[in-house]
Amino acid sequence: MSPEIFEAYKKKKRTSNFYGFHSFLDPGCPITPMGPFRDNIRYFLQECAELEEYTVEGMPIWSTFLVHKNRGIVIPLYTIEENVKSSVRTFCDHCRCAGWSHHFVSKRKYHLIIPADCEWNKHLEDGVFDDQTHVLHGLIHSNGFGHLISINGIEGGSKFLCGREVMDLWDRICTNFRARKITVEDVSKKHSMDLRLLYGVAYGHTWFGQWGYKFSHGSFGIMEHNYEKAIEMLSSIELDQVIDDFRYTSRSNVMKQMIVCYRGLSNTPLTTIRDLFRFMLAVKSCYSVKEKPNVAPVARACSSRYLMRNAAPPNKSAGKEKSVRYRKFSNVAASLDSRWPVRRLEFTADVIVDALREKRAANRFGSCGMSRQEARDAARLHIGDTGLIDYVLKSMNNVIVGGYVVRRAVNRATRVLEYTIQELQNCDQPEQEKLPESVQDYDVDPGTDVYTDVLCLYNNLLLSFAESDVLNLAVRTVLDSKQFLKEWPFRDDPDDSLLRFICCILPSSSGLEAVLTKGYPPGELVEVPLHSTIGDLKIAIESAMRDTYCIMDNLMVTDVVGMEQMGDYEVLFGIVESGSELWVRGFGLDLDSELKNEGGSDNWTVKCRCGARDDDGERMVSCDICEIWQHTRCCGIEDSEAVPPLFVCEACCNSLAPPRAQSSFEFGQYGAAAALVHCDSHFGMDMIY
Repeated sequence: MSPEIFEAYKKKKRTSNFYGFHSFLDPGCPITPMGPFRDNIRYFLQECAELEEYTVEGMPIWSTFLVHKNRGIVIPLYTIEENVKSSVRTFCDHCRCAGWSHHFVSKRKYHLIIPADCEWNKHLEDGVFDDQTHVLHGLIHSNGFGHLISINGIEGGSKFLCGREVMDLWDRICTNFRARKITVEDVSKKHSMDLRLLYGVAYGHTWFGQWGYKFSHGSFGIMEHNYEKAIEMLSSIELDQVIDDFRYTSRSNVMKQMIVCYRGLSNTPLTTIRDLFRFMLAVKSCYSVKEKPNVAPVARACSSRYLMRNAAPPNKSAGKEKSVRYRKFSNVAASLDSRWPVRRLEFTADVIVDALREKRAANRFGSCGMSRQEARDAARLHIGDTGLIDYVLKSMNNVIVGGYVVRRAVNRATRVLEYTIQELQNCDQPEQEKLPESVQDYDVDPGTDVYTDVLCLYNNLLLSFAESDVLNLAVRTVLDSKQFLKEWPFRDDPDDSLLRFICCILPSSSGLEAVLTKGYPPGELVEVPLHSTIGDLKIAIESAMRDTYCIMDNLMVTDVVGMEQMGDYEVLFGIVESGSELWVRGFGLDLDSELKNEGGSDNWTVKCRCGARDDDGERMVSCDICEIWQHTRCCGIEDSEAVPPLFVCEACCNSLAPPRAQSSFEFGQYGAAAALVHCDSHFGMDMIY
């Protein structure tokens, strides 16, 4: 933020909402909220934020300014309150992919956003929730469950803030506001390296694990014990065995030299791959071991983001033109807060690209672009939801779909905004920079550049070295584990003058059982004074539930389980212990409302051969007969292939006609499987599953 803007804010607004970036929301700085999240966020907005004079899509915005003293900048932190009943994003796709489809729909979502550096002096605009360039974007429902949607430090385009600083701030926000559970989908990469694999092998946890994020659930039916076993299997590979296995390959000399080099630099024995990667990630990568042999390498814990940034600084061109970065549309779609499933967004993008390909093939010597309306009309031939088409078109700019880059620009001749495609290999600067993928491309002496050594070992030890099916499966298991979660346990201060309870609605014969088919929603934190009666507790429960969930506007609590025979005048103290979980009965729930569960009102069913029973964010296809959803990968449909216009699952195919041929393979103990089945249908065609 420029000095002029800073001074303008000082004159216009209260100066009390300027705080130190690194100390903001430390205990007691500036507030210490003690209640549930729904009350703490309001207290924060009242005491530490200023209501802006404009809105985004009709939603109020509060601003808080954080001063980074070391860099001399002021960073805006915006809080946007999204009222679900008036929002177009009624349900939460992040909750569905996190396994929280059964949660009741919360009345409010709170978005905490630090925009990209170049947006700090500007107002937020409509579409801010879909922007993937934010330095920080977190979403927390009013019940305290939330999601870290995006984080972009130095490697993500920020000029001032590194990823570790932003994560520290986010963790303090969640802790201070008393969030309950926060999920993150870890798809972070550095060049060609998946950090969840690199950090998993080196440290036993992802990069986010430094802040307490642990395995939540994997895609394709992967369970926690599968993930832990895969990590242990990969990290325990012995380096002597690696040298022996590479002995008769063209990579033998370089691999041996690299391992021997870092063994010589380490003061402790390096026995396994985990020892080697951990040591390399701890060495300050800007050091050139070859150039300064008498200086011991700096061994301190550091993020791979620092490691890679210091080892391979980007080349700055003399021109002022900003280089274009391309992102995979699948990654963009997965991070969007969309009411449509990711698989539908990807399918729509594929349809649009197919239309652009047809246009280019038909007009080889003319304009190959399509206007927004032309692309929309072409997509409508295959997709009836125009809202979905418009949403995807809005997100398609400098994105990679299949083997093509989709661009959006104004045609200089017609002055019309057009969409065009180009083969990925012909692009000037793809999303991932080309780096040595194998030892054959590796022409730097081991020890010269630690970052390049890490990349070389990653590609040759973790990816191409895994020649056995077991090791290949272990790598795939880690890469298919993307959902991680941090939980803040329920805290009850015994010296406090309040009684705290987790209160849950007990299913009754009135129809609530149908709402709970996928599991019990979490209870809600309720606080009452120490001298409160049972009647006071019932009123407090009604108030908390009505304030939090859409279907409970008229909830009336009739009984607390275990206290049915007691009068409402009975004092709670001595009857029930503070910190207990209480089950209550009542009436007045709006079970006919569409706003019941975060997963939406559709009664879709997932039953895949890999063991998945819920949406995990991966691409799926629905059987046109039984309407059961399955992973395309598990059905033998490659990610690069389009979903067949007519799809029949294996079970329905076998019920229609005996299988003509079958080839299947199992993913062993991890429970994932895939099959390719061909059968003759009654429609006289071959269908591929």
